[in-house]
Amino acid sequence: MATRKTSPDDLLGPVTLAVGQEDLLLDRAVQEVVAAARAADADTDVRDLTSDQLQPGSLAELTSPSLFAERKVLVVRNAQDLSADTIKDVKAYLDDPVEDISLVLLHAGGAKGKGLLDAARKAGAREVACPKTTKPAERLTFVRQEFRALGRAATPEACQALVDSIGSDLRELASACAQLTADVDGTIDEAVVGRYYTGRAEASSFNVADRAVEGRAAEALEALRWSLSTGVAPVLITSALAQGVRAIGKLSSARGGRPADLARELGMPPWKIDRVRQQMRGWTPDGVSVALRAIADADAGVKGGGDDPEYALEKAVVAVARAARMRRG
Repeated sequence: MATRKTSPDDLLGPVTLAVGQEDLLLDRAVQEVVAAARAADADTDVRDLTSDQLQPGSLAELTSPSLFAERKVLVVRNAQDLSADTIKDVKAYLDDPVEDISLVLLHAGGAKGKGLLDAARKAGAREVACPKTTKPAERLTFVRQEFRALGRAATPEACQALVDSIGSDLRELASACAQLTADVDGTIDEAVVGRYYTGRAEASSFNVADRAVEGRAAEALEALRWSLSTGVAPVLITSALAQGVRAIGKLSSARGGRPADLARELGMPPWKIDRVRQQMRGWTPDGVSVALRAIADADAGVKGGGDDPEYALEKAVVAVARAARMRRG
């Protein structure tokens, strides 16, 4: 008997399949099922197992009827790493799941263990996407959704400032959203984020880039040294420098207009248009070219093309700051 197709909203369906490599989202998928099960039965038995803990034959034992007829949640992490014999057990279970048991399979996706992934989908498992966030825009969307889920308003500038300050770790971003929501009344704006995360903001690669493209070499170098001392990866700094200079190049060559119109044309949020407009004073087309060449050299240096990544970054920061002052010079 095949598993019935489960609604995405049916947290107590027989099988939930969480697919992806973002640990926070995988954990949340598990927590949602466990919370729903315990809301239905406070005595729900939860078993959270790694792939090596689920041996051949173990699933039958774990899903056997209990004398107390209790609800169960069985969580299997890294399901793609299960042994071939255990995968056979899971596939057989998918064809005839046990009532009042919620099986949660956490699978990284990809080719490894794809047979189990396909079998769970074919059986009608409820699926939750947990993709790794690799792009700044995805992290910005995550922060916006966090504030929305927490029932709070946050300005676009505040969301961006939080991403710039915290970085790519979704757990830390979620924790920061929760902290701000708990501690601050009213709309959360950029000033609030700055007060709470000043130290993190000063260490961020984007702060280095902002000071450099504004021609403030001494401040940019100070921010660079602090950033490196706190463990920010050099490649993130060259990336931020490149983004800052490219934004100036795009805006300087764009037709005039309102921020909203330029935002659509250039693919930037309107608030960033205003910020870049302030930063681009003093820049020339030649300055943009010089700065981008310097950043490319630094990028090669930090990726193994040079002996001293820190020196390569310092040279790039100074070159960008000088390029920002070409017109004024």
